[in-house]
Amino acid sequence: MAQASSRIMLSCKHLWKVFGPRPAYYFDTAGYRIDPEALAARLRGEGHIPAVVDASFDVKQGEIFVIMGLSGSGKSTLVRCLSRLLDIEYGTMEFDGQDLARISGRDLIEIRRRKMGMVFQSFGLMPHLTALENVAFPLKLQGVARSEREARAREMLELVELGSRLDALPSQLSGGQQQRVGIARSLAPDPDLWFLDEPFSALDPLIHRQMQDEFLRLQNQLKKTIVFITHDIMEACRLADRIALMRGGRIIQLGTPAEILLSPVDDYVADFTAEVALSRAIRVRDLARPAQGEPPEGPPVPAAAPIEVVLPALAAGQRRFRVEGDGGLELEAGAVLEVLQRDARHGFRADGASA
Repeated sequence: MAQASSRIMLSCKHLWKVFGPRPAYYFDTAGYRIDPEALAARLRGEGHIPAVVDASFDVKQGEIFVIMGLSGSGKSTLVRCLSRLLDIEYGTMEFDGQDLARISGRDLIEIRRRKMGMVFQSFGLMPHLTALENVAFPLKLQGVARSEREARAREMLELVELGSRLDALPSQLSGGQQQRVGIARSLAPDPDLWFLDEPFSALDPLIHRQMQDEFLRLQNQLKKTIVFITHDIMEACRLADRIALMRGGRIIQLGTPAEILLSPVDDYVADFTAEVALSRAIRVRDLARPAQGEPPEGPPVPAAAPIEVVLPALAAGQRRFRVEGDGGLELEAGAVLEVLQRDARHGFRADGASA
């Protein structure tokens, strides 16, 4: 997985999105000074729905930032606010030196067309256009010449391994292929910020996994800044650099997959993650430490791989593993065994399957 930079691409502070008869009334200077929980309770008590409650977070350049939660948690509403498909009631969203919440009209249209890509679970392909024409369509809106936009569309379809289906209509493509076309279309303008709202949830489980693999392959090549929405904790752990876990409109924990799995902030998060086999979700780099003395023997293990990759060697007696990369890191057997013990307490075998 690509390493995110320290540069902040998107910075969000105290975001609120409220549905109801008069939400703006509550966000004058004096009104917002009360505690967010008290304000949310007051809004609910007066017939409003606070869908996003005081959300603050940063997204780093090149990072896969996953927003997750159950249905009704506010995750999809939040991503629609970030892309300005919905307007917020309060807060700031700084992107590329501009406050997205204050931009309107043509400036907003240009940002959406040129700097943002969006993929949703409903593929949104135009049924009368071929794969090539669908992918080229956002460039057509930008006024790009036909030869140039079709060349870019071919490049994007090759990237998602659909170069042989340029002339196919959506009805002639499988669900997974349609989603690949949607991904190619969102990438055609070369966006700085890429939003994906449960893009694989409508697919069969096998295709779902294949699309995750495809997504990670693309990210390793393109190193995009990504906000990814999901309700699937295993998907979040597999894809994310960091996770924002939502409940009732609030972000209740923000951290790496390992931080959330190993140090849940409350019983809700602990219950939410209890069904996750850590041997499949915790990555080698999460447990790696600076090497001590002579480097361990044997081939290095990939830093981004789940720790289950070392289990055969661990069973054969190896106690230290060199971690791939230039950081001089190693993985010790003791750290892996602690995770396996936690899995065993939750009913998982060493291979990550349920006991």
